[in-house]
Amino acid sequence: VQLQASGGGLAQAGGSLRISCAASGRTISNYAMGWFRQAPGKEREFVAGINENSSRNYYRGSVKGRFTISRDNAKNTVWLEMNNLRPEDTAIYYCAADTVYPLTTAPLRWGQGTLVTVSS
Repeated sequence: VQLQASGGGLAQAGGSLRISCAASGRTISNYAMGWFRQAPGKEREFVAGINENSSRNYYRGSVKGRFTISRDNAKNTVWLEMNNLRPEDTAIYYCAADTVYPLTTAPLRWGQGTLVTVSS
């Protein structure tokens, strides 16, 4: 499966963005999906994950209540809705597919990232 993230951009603090991850090559219905991010000078970190049928999801503490992960297997797409953005959310966001849930730190596939910049 190939993954392509899109939808990043510039937002003001307190604003919202929705980023997408479009999959091709294989259906995502057999994979847990997730989002990770990497800020400048920092290691990549987990942001949100969702299981194969959307019955379970989980988030890192700092985004809980502000970010929502969702998926549509028929559209082979995963989204991350980000609300009440903070400057510390600035990072390159990567989608990922894994064969296990919760996702591991070394998922099966990484997508290309999309840059999210939040201004104060």
